Amino acid sequence: MPRREGGTSFASSGTGVSPSASVRAGVQPIEATSGCKSAPRAAKPLPPGLYLVATPIGNLGDITLRALEVLKQVDLIACEDTRVTATLSRRYGLDAERTAYHDHNAEHIRPRLLARLSAGARIALVSDAGTPLISDPGFKLVRAAIEAGITVRAIPGASAPLAALMVAGLPTDRFLFQGFLPPKPGARRRVIETLARVPATLVFFETAPRLVGALGELAAVLGNRPAAVARELTKLHEEVRRDSLAALAAFYREHGPPKGEIVLVVGPPREADAADAFDTAALEQRLRAALETMSIREASAAIAAETGRPRREVYALALTLQGKRGG
Repeated sequence: MPRREGGTSFASSGTGVSPSASVRAGVQPIEATSGCKSAPRAAKPLPPGLYLVATPIGNLGDITLRALEVLKQVDLIACEDTRVTATLSRRYGLDAERTAYHDHNAEHIRPRLLARLSAGARIALVSDAGTPLISDPGFKLVRAAIEAGITVRAIPGASAPLAALMVAGLPTDRFLFQGFLPPKPGARRRVIETLARVPATLVFFETAPRLVGALGELAAVLGNRPAAVARELTKLHEEVRRDSLAALAAFYREHGPPKGEIVLVVGPPREADAADAFDTAALEQRLRAALETMSIREASAAIAAETGRPRREVYALALTLQGKRGG
């Protein structure tokens, strides 16, 4: 599954050559001192602390030079899956000790990691792919390390949500990363309803078997917004399909679920749609509360009087809500 992980600025290397050109040429950046070139700097000893290191989301070439420098010097690499990280280690000659740290053993392993950090160890936390803590375990470890006065450093790099956002062709000035939607339709719809009024592009992770259901539910609740399904990003069979939510749901219903890791990007609402969604969501919230103590007819009359909405409209919505509750 995808890992549960603006503007760009460049600093001058002092050589007159851009950093990207230096990397392509296979040379290391060098410092300029009084107009004279010096020898390449040796890597500085790595200070103690916890390092959150982003790893490639598919293409192993997407590791940063800084990430490799850190991973070569740490005492321990805490991995989501040691077998996955072993592939990266073999590719780049990383021989640091590895230990598993994931949702199922975190409560047991976290105290051990904190003890080593408190003793001055240098530990890297990596996920199977992408940026640690983005729908991955690690938040509690970071929080505990901060509370213990341990230095925590981010070593940024690849991120599946950002990669999908870059190629989706949808607004990027404001976005919300939701992660995975709930697998059960009822819970999924409730989460989507809370997102209907968010004035931003929405980014989700989704599994292939649930993709059609999620696309259909999103279209039903959010309206037929533009969207993109990005799969296998940075890999050999990378594909981005862009269309409306309903059209994408119809396509995958006909052709079957796609293979690989999926990121789903959904465009923001129009301003008028956002206002309507807000009004409807607020109305539903009031109705649900009223239906706890009143009949459908009584609740509809009360809420219609409070909000000024047509009683027939409120009554129809109340019937729908009551049906969902099994009443």
